[in-house]
Amino acid sequence: MYPEELVAPMRTQLTEVGFEEFKTADAVENHLKDHKGTTLIVINSVCGCAAGTCRPGVLASLNLSNKKPDHLATVFAGVDMEATAKAREYTLPFPPSSPSIALFKDGELVHFVERHHIEGRSAEMIANHLVEVYSEFC
Repeated sequence: MYPEELVAPMRTQLTEVGFEEFKTADAVENHLKDHKGTTLIVINSVCGCAAGTCRPGVLASLNLSNKKPDHLATVFAGVDMEATAKAREYTLPFPPSSPSIALFKDGELVHFVERHHIEGRSAEMIANHLVEVYSEFC
């Protein structure tokens, strides 16, 4: 588990723009089980691709898109263990991956961006991809 003083700035990058942190399995479950509308969940990470492309790409996508998810949320892999495990149950059949980005509609997974789709891509590429996803599902 990573120390809070290490991950605090990484959490803040998302929470300061309105992402809700799910820190427990119950928080994830309570939100998704009967949820209507769309929810974007970022499975955050301390790795370089989270800092360099995932978080900046997600943030840019929200600035670029006219359509946006109804709700923004995040869990932190390696920190919020139980919340991350529960979020990953909802992203099956995809294997565990962090960072990753999941879009849910009415509690069902409709799009998933795995780590291997984040690594080696620019924040701009991720943002543009997410804008297309929002246009289709939001």
